[in-house]
Amino acid sequence: MSTVSIYDSPGLDQLRRSLKADPLCVRRMRNGLLKQGLPDETALAAFPAPDQVSLHTLELFQRHDSTLDGATKLLFRTADALLIESVILRIASGRTTLCISSQVGCAVACEFCATGKMGLRRNLSSGEMLDQVLQSIQLLAGEGRRLRNIVFMGMGEPLHNEEQLCATLDALTLPELFHFASTRILVSTVGVPDAMLRLAGRYPTMRVALSLHSVDENVRQRLIPLAWKYPLEQLRCTLEELNRRSNAAVMIEYLLLAGVNDSLTNARQLIEWLSGLNVHVNLIPYNSIEEAAGLAGSDEPARTLFAATLKAAGLKTTLRYSLGSDIAAACGQLVRHENRRHHQARRSTSTEVC
Repeated sequence: MSTVSIYDSPGLDQLRRSLKADPLCVRRMRNGLLKQGLPDETALAAFPAPDQVSLHTLELFQRHDSTLDGATKLLFRTADALLIESVILRIASGRTTLCISSQVGCAVACEFCATGKMGLRRNLSSGEMLDQVLQSIQLLAGEGRRLRNIVFMGMGEPLHNEEQLCATLDALTLPELFHFASTRILVSTVGVPDAMLRLAGRYPTMRVALSLHSVDENVRQRLIPLAWKYPLEQLRCTLEELNRRSNAAVMIEYLLLAGVNDSLTNARQLIEWLSGLNVHVNLIPYNSIEEAAGLAGSDEPARTLFAATLKAAGLKTTLRYSLGSDIAAACGQLVRHENRRHHQARRSTSTEVC
């Protein structure tokens, strides 16, 4: 029997009419599921034909809870047996943030990123992105918590999956679906200028983050190979245009790497490059990965001095601390680990059969 997606408004309405059901049953079902995070069976009880409605496109494969802080990493398996990651961050202030993936793997191949070492398998559909949100809302509801913020900072470059990303953002902000305020959603990108401007035009109050990491062209291209396509001058012009279109500060993500981009000279160069822009600098500690043995995170004194230098120059700056370091916090680490285990298991089985 074919089913109708919970996000398919015309399809659900047609199904409801064919059942001659109460016009409010769809609304009650959706509110219970998408806004309150009720269990599947409880939410579906509001609809007369629950077996004809599909809720999930992903299977929860593994859950890893940090013993150090409030981080939870969720591994989901797609219908074609691929793994992706989402991370729930329970901030000490009480706010809860969900970091979701937009692709299986990534084509950008950043030097510091485990996902980038995987290559790109495929884009995620809107339904697969939304199901990361839905299942996380249900998990948090069981704890008496509500999801406050959503960030597209997981596996993949969101703006390389622009069509499905926008379909996801539409569903997240529609009153009849999740009804998230666009100001509580952030899309992070390594910098795809045209797509950044299209995103700002379509969602003017949504937050955007640029993964910058260096204002030295050579260093940035070493860290982000794709950077050769979009030079710093072009990115600077893009940020200026984003500032003209919105009062919201653009988030600047800057990963602090020892001996690479964390000196006082680097700080002063960053200050000069950002001069005149409405930005908020997010200084991020590095989660080491075995595939990038040549990179190391800056120590605490270097991080503190770098942050203080930016603040003294008048830049809004936040010095982040790593969450979930005991559960492979870097994007893609657990997926790569499980893929290796699966590959080794298959090789072992093949050898035994032979």
